[in-house]
Amino acid sequence: MEKRENLALQVTKEIVVKFVETGRISPGNFTEHFGPIYEEVLRVISRGQDEQGTPAGVRVIAKGGRDNG
Repeated sequence: MEKRENLALQVTKEIVVKFVETGRISPGNFTEHFGPIYEEVLRVISRGQDEQGTPAGVRVIAKGGRDNG
């Protein structure tokens, strides 16, 4: 599992636990809410990152001290 996916899973778990604690989600309807919340969290975490996972607009300094931008 990718780092972003793992982070999204942890964040989703915390959100769903809070919703269960406050009564907004019940154990009976947990499955219909978990997937959409996970997908949204993953979308937000992934937004603005390139295919290597580098946030957009971030200049990566190459080995040797020269940047690539």
